[in-house]
Amino acid sequence: MHPIIIFSYKMDFSQNNLFGYIEDLQELTIIERPVRRSLKTPEEIERLTVDEELNDIERAVYLLSSGQDIQGTSVVASLPVLMRQNPTETIRRVLPKVREVLPVAGVEMQLTAAVSLLTILQEESISIHTYSHSFLHIILQNLEHRDAGVSNAWLETLLAAIEALPKETIRLEILNPLVSKAQLSQTLQSRLVSCKILGKLANKFDAHIVKREILPLVKSLCQDVEYEVRSCMCRQLELIAQGIGTELTKNVVLPELVELARDESSSVRLAAFETLVNLLEMFDADDRSQTVLPLVKSFCEKSFKTDESILVSLSFHLGKLCNGLYGIFTPEQHLRFLEFYKKLCTLGLEQENGHNENQVQLQTLEQEKKYISVRKNCAYNLPAMMVFVDPKNFNLELYSTFFCLCHDPEVPVRHAMAIGFYEVAKLLNTDVYVIHKELVALLQDESLEVLDALIGHLPEILELLATGGESSGSESKLLNFPELIPALTRAEQRAATSLKWRTHEKLLQKYACLPQVISSDQIYYRFLHRMLTIIMTNNVLPVQKAAARTLCVYLRYNRKQEQRHEVIQKLIEQLGQGKSYWNRLRFLDTCEFIIELFSKSFFCEYFFLPVLELTHDPVANVRMKLCYLLPKVKSTLKVPTDKHLLQQLELCVRKLLCEEKDKDVLSIVKKMVLELDRMETSLDAFQKRFYENDLLDQQKEREEHLLLEMEQLEKEKQQNDNRATTIGDKIYEKKRRDSKTSSTLAKSIPMSVSGNLPGASSSKEVKKSKLVRSQSFSSQALHSKYGNIDKCPSKSSSTGYTSVSAVGKSSLYSFTDDSFRTRSSNSGGSAAFSSTSTLPSSSRHTSNSVDQKTNGSKESHSRKKEQEVELVEVVKERMHTKDC
Repeated sequence: MHPIIIFSYKMDFSQNNLFGYIEDLQELTIIERPVRRSLKTPEEIERLTVDEELNDIERAVYLLSSGQDIQGTSVVASLPVLMRQNPTETIRRVLPKVREVLPVAGVEMQLTAAVSLLTILQEESISIHTYSHSFLHIILQNLEHRDAGVSNAWLETLLAAIEALPKETIRLEILNPLVSKAQLSQTLQSRLVSCKILGKLANKFDAHIVKREILPLVKSLCQDVEYEVRSCMCRQLELIAQGIGTELTKNVVLPELVELARDESSSVRLAAFETLVNLLEMFDADDRSQTVLPLVKSFCEKSFKTDESILVSLSFHLGKLCNGLYGIFTPEQHLRFLEFYKKLCTLGLEQENGHNENQVQLQTLEQEKKYISVRKNCAYNLPAMMVFVDPKNFNLELYSTFFCLCHDPEVPVRHAMAIGFYEVAKLLNTDVYVIHKELVALLQDESLEVLDALIGHLPEILELLATGGESSGSESKLLNFPELIPALTRAEQRAATSLKWRTHEKLLQKYACLPQVISSDQIYYRFLHRMLTIIMTNNVLPVQKAAARTLCVYLRYNRKQEQRHEVIQKLIEQLGQGKSYWNRLRFLDTCEFIIELFSKSFFCEYFFLPVLELTHDPVANVRMKLCYLLPKVKSTLKVPTDKHLLQQLELCVRKLLCEEKDKDVLSIVKKMVLELDRMETSLDAFQKRFYENDLLDQQKEREEHLLLEMEQLEKEKQQNDNRATTIGDKIYEKKRRDSKTSSTLAKSIPMSVSGNLPGASSSKEVKKSKLVRSQSFSSQALHSKYGNIDKCPSKSSSTGYTSVSAVGKSSLYSFTDDSFRTRSSNSGGSAAFSSTSTLPSSSRHTSNSVDQKTNGSKESHSRKKEQEVELVEVVKERMHTKDC
């Protein structure tokens, strides 16, 4: 039984509502009518039907003769295919029909024909002689089509053909008719086409032919009455100058450019300016200083006052212009152009900041867009302007401008700064630390477009900051920029919360460089666990794979075995044994990256068996992905060391073959079994066929052992440093007590002695000599302890401490014995002298002990850098010894 649906409303069939329903139905029929009209009638279908027995050539001829336009367009589009299959018959039978149809064809067929003929030329399916004989007349015939788009399409095909055609054909078929086509009596379209053809022909002929036959036409078109023709011809002067050489350029082209730069039309002046900048290298110093520089100065002056149309182009070419004219600038002109650049960098922002309050004008939207384009071009030219002022003067001359552009209110400007940030960093070299705050600002930019542009060269930028621009550095200098690491983490979080997953994927891929620039602990606590979270929670597969690979890189360069084991355990438990099949799939992706990045022994030790456990996974997709991974898993085995693992692999494959119920998985298992049988398991010893792979694997394994050795040596070094610090503190405390005791005794003895006794002078010398000797022993013991602390093991260190204490005690005893002898034989005056003579030495000894302790703590910091170098050298030496 079906459930009874009870409506909460009742239909009203009153007269008024009934007419309303009828009107709605009529509207529906009106909507459906165009759909019915679009269907083909039987007559139309019969007319579009073609006999299936016709071959390609016959079908093409039939459709061009009696078919509709859309069928003719299809035939024209298939011309390249027909020329590859049967060029002779296509030229003999199809091409004449194409010539007949094209003059009356529509725009779509014309555009298709131009593209098809260009494709035939590029594919070189026929000789250039045949092409010029068969197709060149079709191109020239349709070159002056009334539709501008069609005309440009045929012109593009002709310009491409000119590159390949022989000179004689060009001269007869193109250059000679061009003399009449370039006359004022011809149409505007014809003269514009002539300008572009002349620019292309200049590089095909020798200079004397160009001077005799082409340059007169060029001069005529530069003086044309239509500004479009003058502008078009002006833009072709660069190509013509390259064809005629420096001398003719100076005598013919430069005067034309100077005249066009003063033209009444702004588009012509703009074309003249851009051509002038592009030809700077062809002018000598005199031409630059006497002709080009005055023109450029006038352009700069007029750009703000009367001719803002040139402002965008001027800002785009300013860097090239300043460096091109650098050699002829006076210091005043150099400063003037620099100030002009700085002014352009803030164009449009003065009014926003409250400046020029008396000249505030309402800017139109077009003006605002123009000013944004100017500042964007200034951001693009910043590296060139750094070269102009010398990177050493960046902090003084350009840093404020750089700061303003990095904090510009418009996204396109900041985007341009992010793209060029690496170039700026390269130029600064050792002074790259100056711009680290701007790097942080761009990393935290509100626009993801800016972040996406910045991370393109992020590894190189971070490397420059870490090394300070030096090629080799033993210590990373990113520790001097503590705000950089939080900025990197926030940038990743912002990309993760956005909908632009490609930016997030790209960012995670670039973060794989971090082990080269920051410490292993910082990566472990700030980035590594974040990568694991992304793998488990993100919904975008490319992002998860990027995070998995970056996590494997972090694991590869982690320097603490305890942290490595923790990450491996999490990968196995949370991914490989996770509840979600999606996580188990990502575990297999991670294992694939581990096989790529780590040694074979590492994978076999930690991941081989967890991977094989997934053969019992309840989800068919997981088992299917595992089957695809089995050949790579087998490639990690070495016989006979991993013979038991090979047996486990074969057992799992047999179970899959016998117990697998999913037909798709079973078919893949059968394919993989064949591939596994064809594979040869590598041996422990080197084999010729696997030499490169074995060598690479040995290098990976050596690096992994090196990390373990370095970790062990770091622990030993740290223990020795801690023990040395403890022993030094005890020595210092003992010496301080001994010095206080000796000072107290020296002060108390003279006070009890009265008068001079006969043997005072001799006993005084004995006492002084014993005191100095005991102090020298103590000082020597302390110095020897600090000097040999790195060489002493724990046992010798404790022994050293005992010997030092013994020396201290002996010095105390010898001092008191001397004092008692002095008291029994010396007078008060002599005793007073000896008291005053012993105090300075005692206090000096105490201060020396303090200095030694302070210097020891300072030396421990200075030795850290040396210890790292020693550490690497020791481990390398050990590895070399093992290899030998």
